[in-house]
Amino acid sequence: MTLRIGMVAGEPSGDLLAARVMQGLSARASANAGSAGQPGSHPFISFQGIGGPAMKAQGLDCWHDMAALTVFGYVDALKRLPSLVRTYNNVKSRWLQHSPDVFVGIDAPDFNLRLEHQLKQSGIPTVHFVGPSIWAWRYSRIHKIRQSVSHMLVLFPFEEAIYVKEGIPVTYVGHPLADLIPIEPDRTDARRRLGLDTGAKVLAVLPGSRSSEIRLLTPRFLQAVQILQRQTPGLQVVVPMVNAQRRQEFQAILSQYPVDHLEIIDQSTLAGRPAAWDAMEAADAVLVASGTATLETALFKRPMVISYVLSPMMRRLMAWKSGQEKPYVPWVGLPNVLLNDFAVPELLQDDATPEKLAQACWQALNDPALAASLADRFRDMHLTLKCDTPRLAAEAIYKVATGAAS
Repeated sequence: MTLRIGMVAGEPSGDLLAARVMQGLSARASANAGSAGQPGSHPFISFQGIGGPAMKAQGLDCWHDMAALTVFGYVDALKRLPSLVRTYNNVKSRWLQHSPDVFVGIDAPDFNLRLEHQLKQSGIPTVHFVGPSIWAWRYSRIHKIRQSVSHMLVLFPFEEAIYVKEGIPVTYVGHPLADLIPIEPDRTDARRRLGLDTGAKVLAVLPGSRSSEIRLLTPRFLQAVQILQRQTPGLQVVVPMVNAQRRQEFQAILSQYPVDHLEIIDQSTLAGRPAAWDAMEAADAVLVASGTATLETALFKRPMVISYVLSPMMRRLMAWKSGQEKPYVPWVGLPNVLLNDFAVPELLQDDATPEKLAQACWQALNDPALAASLADRFRDMHLTLKCDTPRLAAEAIYKVATGAAS
């Protein structure tokens, strides 16, 4: 028998995550090959849906490339709404006509939860991987999740209790980054790879991967670095860029706020390893836009300063969509959320001034006791999140697909 699995991932992080889960599912199917012909055995497996290059490499029958779902902000989503609707209707009708044994939506909650609701109502088991941040914004979405999802797979330990309380089947599977990033990073080796002075102070600057983030954060970040370099003239700065377009945008702003000893790392120059990881591993401290990069920085055990700035229009849109002016929790940075503490500074909106950013970065760069304390706390957090995520996720999905889940 062949197990048919529908999957949708809408961005690169989801594509990589899904590909590793596909590996785990294929391994599980291979392990069952010896029992072919016995009741409940599934020695073969197939994947169909929406994904990117990593999923295609694992055998995805790709009906639409994930670029069809990748949008940057509300304005882009509105512009592309007709195309998104066509893609949604196409995959929905195909799966309703030929039901998969299970559908797995990877993140992309606006698209996937709507699709999961339709499929579940038609009797198709659904799994949602990467829970929406209901603990921070729009907890009311829990009702939609209950109607749409047969089983949740969550990345953080505290999320499991939320879904248990709400009566939604859930499995904590850890965070895949914790399996990929070493417990003990090697700063010296990273600096050699990047051609940096192994004895210098190094600050990694990560102003984000979206055009709006580059536009709003880069001037503040570069002015903060200018202040720091007046205090420490030999300070080296490493800035990773995800693509040529972001580099061009960054360099245009850099020409207005020049910085000495600054090196831009292009993603294309690194063989399969995120440019940001080399920057984080090489750094003494990191100035970083709020997002997944803050968790990556913590997994590399580096002191950091978290910052974010939204335009007035985006603040109004977020407040309108969520129905709230601020998150339920007092933190925005994932390390602080996971540690339940203001372990690292968060300078947001009007507080994200060059002077305040420089002051916070100065302490992160020059306080050895702080760096050691954070490294210990981040190491404990890393071990909690390191769970062999692909295997656990594959096991849970397989049980739902075969009717063995509780």
